[in-house]
Amino acid sequence: MVFDYIQKYPLRTKQILGISYEQLQSLLNCASKRHQEIKIRQESRKIRINAAGGGRKEVLSIQEQVCLCLFYLRQMPTFQVLGMLFGVSKTEANDTFHYWIPHFLHLEI
Repeated sequence: MVFDYIQKYPLRTKQILGISYEQLQSLLNCASKRHQEIKIRQESRKIRINAAGGGRKEVLSIQEQVCLCLFYLRQMPTFQVLGMLFGVSKTEANDTFHYWIPHFLHLEI
């Protein structure tokens, strides 16, 4: 919901997330690359019982996950409100936020 709004009104990105639309696009590109590197590293270490591709699919795209984190850092809502805004549970919002925060420190923008 928030990411769709930003896509529709890119000039309001700074008010909502605290960074410009161009900075957001750069961050999203770096975050996507980092996420792929992490997934490849995890797959190489994994001992598989079932075939790849099984399990529950992610509810939010990488872009939406990054927006969720930035929105939380800017607005500081509860995870329940954050989950409602992004269409996920409060637990999913919490898990998403805590997954990305350590990875933001290692992004090369």
